Amino acid sequence: MKKLSILNAAIFGLMMSTPVAFADDITFAVVGPMTGQLATIGDQFKQGAQAAADAINAAGGVNGSMIKLDIEDDQCDPKQAVSVANRIVADGVKFIDGHACSGSSIPASAVYAEAGALMMSPASSNPVLTDAAAKAGWPTIMRLYTRDDAQGAFIGPWIAKKFAGKNVVVLHDKSAYGQGVADAVRATMNAGGLKEVYYDGINAGEKDYSALVTKLKDLKADVVYFGGYHPEAGLILRQSAEQSVKFQLIMPDSIASPEFWQVAGPAGEGTMFVFPSDPQAKPQAKAAVEKIKAGGFVPEGFTLFSYAVIQAFAEGIKRAGSDDPAKVAEALKNGTPISTVVGDVTFDEKGDLKNASYDINQWHDGKYAPIAQ
Repeated sequence: MKKLSILNAAIFGLMMSTPVAFADDITFAVVGPMTGQLATIGDQFKQGAQAAADAINAAGGVNGSMIKLDIEDDQCDPKQAVSVANRIVADGVKFIDGHACSGSSIPASAVYAEAGALMMSPASSNPVLTDAAAKAGWPTIMRLYTRDDAQGAFIGPWIAKKFAGKNVVVLHDKSAYGQGVADAVRATMNAGGLKEVYYDGINAGEKDYSALVTKLKDLKADVVYFGGYHPEAGLILRQSAEQSVKFQLIMPDSIASPEFWQVAGPAGEGTMFVFPSDPQAKPQAKAAVEKIKAGGFVPEGFTLFSYAVIQAFAEGIKRAGSDDPAKVAEALKNGTPISTVVGDVTFDEKGDLKNASYDINQWHDGKYAPIAQ
């Protein structure tokens, strides 16, 4: 008995002197335009994801594992996106918070699906992303954001009613995102009884849109709906103001960024855009918003959606009791609401958000806020 006690004591002493083995870290990739014209969106992704990872890690992590982030830059370029996606899966990363632009997310999704990784975009809105994945039988392609057809169903009828009898022009930047949302708005606006007087695509990245401005002047455009991004929108407005051409510009969610005003300046006054109901105003976001602002960053645009993706990954892993992406995706689609900073969210079988709601925002003196509808 004495020998047994000595043996037990020795084992206990050895255990006490051996470092405790914690679970391995778990890596989530965050992919977006970290450089280039749309780097503001990439910064929003990064800030939101980091804030979420910090909060989850401070609370003990995910099943004892600490979250590490792998920040990747695709510049919203489809070829770069595929290259980045291949590198991510080659590194064994199973969870991807991204991409931003639909034109990048759609081709990258095939890489993730083939590798069995779970991709959840906090910004891409083109329906093809999840429609094609569902058709192909890819269960691990999701989005924690709204779809163009839902946004079109919201704003198109409003434009038809609000601007009945007016000269409405519909433009897009020929991207998967820009043309996708413009076409969705055009279809529902037409169904609401208002036909556009002109529909066309512009070339993104140009610096001179004077020919377009002249066209808008000749058409006596009262309203322009433009599916595109803030650099082109700001330039079109500035160059229109220089020619004393005035119209109501309406945009999708891409201009929820202070950079829009930096490009447009006072010519941006009154510009309207659609965005999911203000996530910063949600009670669930209060602590996160305060923490992010205390760090010197305003959580505008897609910041909180990126934060919510990290939360969804963590919750899905807990629910599944596993970090197997297919099991996590299945757990996230089981109908039980997931508590996030953008509110309680649920996903349908395709991996899309259910019951999205929107605000119409308007820019005034360098800031934007929702308007009464």
